[in-house]
Amino acid sequence: MGSGLSKMRKQAQMFEEQMKKLQNELAEMRVEGVSSQELVKVTISGEKDVLDISINPETLSDGEGLQDLILEAFADAHKKLDEKSQGMGMGGLPF
Repeated sequence: MGSGLSKMRKQAQMFEEQMKKLQNELAEMRVEGVSSQELVKVTISGEKDVLDISINPETLSDGEGLQDLILEAFADAHKKLDEKSQGMGMGGLPF
């Protein structure tokens, strides 16, 4: 029975190492989301931190329209990040 417990500990340790590696990859990941006509671009990290926002000057005269474009770009970035993280075997994990 001792060898079974030892095997489980090794498997748990390997799983923990894999999770740390995936978390590091997520932290280094960068994803760009864009609005329609690419008037607003948003860059987020794999941890969903905002890294950059680029706004085309043409949109600055329409405040409500600009808000919609920003929300659209963020939604696109989050969707792309979710797709990438699922491709890494992390679908559904709460990071």
